[in-house]
Amino acid sequence: MDRAAPATVREGGGQTKRQPPASCCWAGVGMGTDGVRESAVNVLGSKAFKVIAPLAVVLLAVTVAWGWSHSTPTAARHPNAVTHPSATMHKLPTPSVAATNPLTGVGAPPSGPVVAVKLDDTAAGRPSLGLEKADVIYIEEAEGGLSRMLVVYASAKPQVEAVRSVRTSDPELVGAYGKIILVASGGGGNALPTLDRSGLWSSINDRGQVGFHRDPSRSAPYNVVADLAKISAAIRAEGVRDVGFTWAALDPRLANARAAPSVHTLVGSTGVDFVWNATLVRYVRTIDGQLLLAASGAPVAKPNVLVQYCNVNPDRSDIDVNGNPSMFTTTVGNGRVVLFRNGKRIEGTWSRRSNGARTIFEDAAGKPLLLAPGGTFVVLVRPGAPA
Repeated sequence: MDRAAPATVREGGGQTKRQPPASCCWAGVGMGTDGVRESAVNVLGSKAFKVIAPLAVVLLAVTVAWGWSHSTPTAARHPNAVTHPSATMHKLPTPSVAATNPLTGVGAPPSGPVVAVKLDDTAAGRPSLGLEKADVIYIEEAEGGLSRMLVVYASAKPQVEAVRSVRTSDPELVGAYGKIILVASGGGGNALPTLDRSGLWSSINDRGQVGFHRDPSRSAPYNVVADLAKISAAIRAEGVRDVGFTWAALDPRLANARAAPSVHTLVGSTGVDFVWNATLVRYVRTIDGQLLLAASGAPVAKPNVLVQYCNVNPDRSDIDVNGNPSMFTTTVGNGRVVLFRNGKRIEGTWSRRSNGARTIFEDAAGKPLLLAPGGTFVVLVRPGAPA
């Protein structure tokens, strides 16, 4: 190929300057590269480079390692990588515990509403019909030093006798049970208005409500009979709930507890007594040293007796024919309690923060009192009463 002719350019003064041919330019580049190569050899051979180079290598290695450790794992690098760890967490199944009746600690929770009935607790009202089938039996002060019962039924709905009048403090006493049914023959003073405001359901004989008849073999007012099955079918009230009883077949504290083959206390001026029956494994209530029997002939007995100390004050809105005021037993607050079970006694305290709250029963160390399964008597007494 022919070599290109030299190019000319015009400079000032009208003279022209001849430019070197392209081959001259490539020669210049070659000379520049040799110069660069020579300079690089000089740098690589210098002392400074020998010091800096190892540091640069280390820095490069650290940088690569850091980038590798912080890179996002991929399925190719980690074929079993998990992008959502929570999706693979497996919770162990919670062991199922069969629910029991919170009012007795025995059997499954019963269906249907809970019913509380005001029953007589004097000789004129005995023998009591259906009393042995109760889940919980409260014994409280009425008036004139006499006692009366408020009896709670959930496991069975028998016919009961002798039904008596409600007291002003009764809605508070059963407030922990929820919106249950309270059954009574009537009520004086503020008792019925208080019941109506309480939110409880009720069936009252004096109001002509469902479920009552008279027993012709007894005289009034000790002959009112309530059919709890009929009342339960007519009123859709709430069922069982935890009201504060803790149930346990065994209690290690009993080994060192004081023996209590019998229980004696006072409700007003009425003696309330029980005796431990090892054969029945129950405390049986006694009257004048004799076992108390229900109308069926069965002893009135429970595995537990709770003697609960409460403030008791006169309710002057309700005065009986003899001028005796009805008594209001306060069951919201706190106080002393004694649990009797298995022929032993354990001291403790009770507390209840509000009308709808359950009652907490604890020993001196603040641990729950454990009741033997099978139901309980709760005897509400004044401070200072024996136990």
